[in-house]
Amino acid sequence: MNPDAKPILVVGGGIAGMTAAVEAAEVGYSVVLVEKEAFLGGRVIRSYKYFPKMCPPSCGFEINTRRIRNNPRITVHTLATVEEITGTVGDFRARISKIPRYVTGNHSLDDTITEQLGSERPDEFNMNVGTTKALYYPHDTAWPPLHVVDREALSDADMLTLTETAPPGAIDMGMSAEEFAIDVGAIIIATGWRPFDAANLENLAFGQCPNIITNLMMERLAAPGGPTGGMILRPSDSEAPRNIAFVQCAGSRDENHLPYCSGVCCMASLKQARYIREQDEEAKITIFYIDVRTIGRLESFYHDLLEDENITFVKGKVAGISEDAGNNLILDVEDTIAGEKPAAQFDMVVLATGIVPNTADVPIPLDLEYDEFGFLDGGTGVEGVYSAGCARHPCDVSTTTKEATAVALKAIQDLNR
Repeated sequence: MNPDAKPILVVGGGIAGMTAAVEAAEVGYSVVLVEKEAFLGGRVIRSYKYFPKMCPPSCGFEINTRRIRNNPRITVHTLATVEEITGTVGDFRARISKIPRYVTGNHSLDDTITEQLGSERPDEFNMNVGTTKALYYPHDTAWPPLHVVDREALSDADMLTLTETAPPGAIDMGMSAEEFAIDVGAIIIATGWRPFDAANLENLAFGQCPNIITNLMMERLAAPGGPTGGMILRPSDSEAPRNIAFVQCAGSRDENHLPYCSGVCCMASLKQARYIREQDEEAKITIFYIDVRTIGRLESFYHDLLEDENITFVKGKVAGISEDAGNNLILDVEDTIAGEKPAAQFDMVVLATGIVPNTADVPIPLDLEYDEFGFLDGGTGVEGVYSAGCARHPCDVSTTTKEATAVALKAIQDLNR
């Protein structure tokens, strides 16, 4: 071990970044973990359950946050972004900016304060299904366990209310943005992904019909901490849907949008079909697919659903969706095996949208090698800089954690040269 080694910079605090950070720190290396959101956990913590075990992500998340919290070698910066990186392996310098939280952490805050506010903001954690107050707690298991003030959404009247009702010293509206530089020896890019924007799919009418939702929205509807308390309800009337369609490859494997397969969407829809069946044993589900892709040991997860008489699989790409006067949805699709168009009218439709790397929108401020879709596929092209998880390619949680451990080892090897 090199006693003079500089820290490892981990960019992104989702499952890949958290895993890389704890693996490096627990064998004696300093880590600086930078996350743009107000909390750690990324996309995974927004899920209701993992496949194939169908357990909530809070289990593994709680373990990782405890490992981070209890390890003095890990420094975490949330609401932070890396603005510039210079230097070479063993001697990088990163310039980091942080936006203020306006919450000091010196006193606890509770709902009696937020309930007095009128200012609201889109609930980004719940995929904008509903709103939160301008003073909000990111989610039930958030770490750091602190509220956040959305300064842009906060009215002057509500600022006065906070001043009068919050414990003295709990809120500091005088906080300002910070900028600082750190010297690091190696860098791990774990910036994760965002969902493909279904609004780009005009033929599938997302945003035009209220009962067409995305797979990530479904995940939040099913979650107990979600906008409906875990009940899967139609957005138009808050009724439980009885006849639901899943549209696979919504924008994926399509030269006009995402020409690649994201690898996890089929499994996500199969998992969500189970959510629905758990809540309503009489609900009917139809899954429209090009191919059902369940890798390796996950094949049994698919075959179990084939035994369910209330779940129908139809091989056919949905060409369009329209709506009748009762907010029911009519799908234009042909069953390519039967050679006919099925009677395809549903209460609700779930679009399985694919994975887009965050680096496609916000590249890392260093001359790295991206593929044509924005992934750091197969390496970064810069010695001492590594990528893991969905920054590298579309993948599931299991693959992500393995890659994060591997790149932590590579970063450690660089520090010891």
